[in-house]
Amino acid sequence: MRAARFHRFGPPSVLRVEELPPPRPRRGELLVRVHAAALNPKDVLVRAGSRFAAASRPLLPLGVAEDFAGVVERSDDPSLPVGERVYGMLGYFRFGAAAELVCAKREELAAMPASLDFHEAAALPLVGLTSLQALRDDAGLRAGQRVLIHGASGGVGTHAVQIAKALGAHVTASCSRANHALVRELGADAVHDYRERPPSELDARFDVFFDVYGNQPFPKARRVLTPRGRHVATVPGPSTFGWAFATTLSRRRARVVLVRPRRADLDALSAMVARGQLRPVVDRRFPLDAIAEAETYLETKRARGKVVIDVATSPER
Repeated sequence: MRAARFHRFGPPSVLRVEELPPPRPRRGELLVRVHAAALNPKDVLVRAGSRFAAASRPLLPLGVAEDFAGVVERSDDPSLPVGERVYGMLGYFRFGAAAELVCAKREELAAMPASLDFHEAAALPLVGLTSLQALRDDAGLRAGQRVLIHGASGGVGTHAVQIAKALGAHVTASCSRANHALVRELGADAVHDYRERPPSELDARFDVFFDVYGNQPFPKARRVLTPRGRHVATVPGPSTFGWAFATTLSRRRARVVLVRPRRADLDALSAMVARGQLRPVVDRRFPLDAIAEAETYLETKRARGKVVIDVATSPER
């Protein structure tokens, strides 16, 4: 099978598409023929050797991507039989979805929403799960509350806006002016240009501050939080974990979302898609052989939504 991999850390040019033996599923795993995969900022960080390099160095060579959509080829799960169209996310620091075949655990995938094609479905798992678990679980967002989503035009942000609206919240989106029309179309009630004024200096108060972009730490964000407001960060690190621990018993609290693959949550995302509350936002699609070009584009941080890799030559619906 063909798969994208890299044997050393470095720029996008270290990426290669190689011929590998097909993987063999273990007990509790399904074998999926991948039609499309999606990239995330984590892919860039790992490939570049930053942040996760120490943990991942012994695992080299490494595959690329966690998100995928395709068709089940081998299964011992009656709920996801051979021939089922599925989508999901590899968890536990496993990469390799940008390949013609992938082995996934039962909890890591679910039946694809019927209205989506493969590249749309591949764009949804990680960003959808991150947004849902951050807003619903870490922040405890409830209907009628006010949420500020900083970095609302990227992969996580575009989906967080829609999921927050589906949960019944009033949404303020923080992004560049060029993307205001996009986030309004996705359901944002108000938009803010972070270049004109930092979101932590707004006059409004929010029950939840979801810092997707990662440059509004809790000490800044708490200025615009309600007395029992929650700040949720997407970028793990000593500072974010430190504030999460320090505010455990405080009225205003900091959290760090650590996304986990859960079939029940994928099913919840599928239900939102079916109700017309959620649609994946795809910025660009690249063929598998252009994996280096795709990551080069992702590094610009200009993507509006997700960057998707067409693993199959012509993904079918």
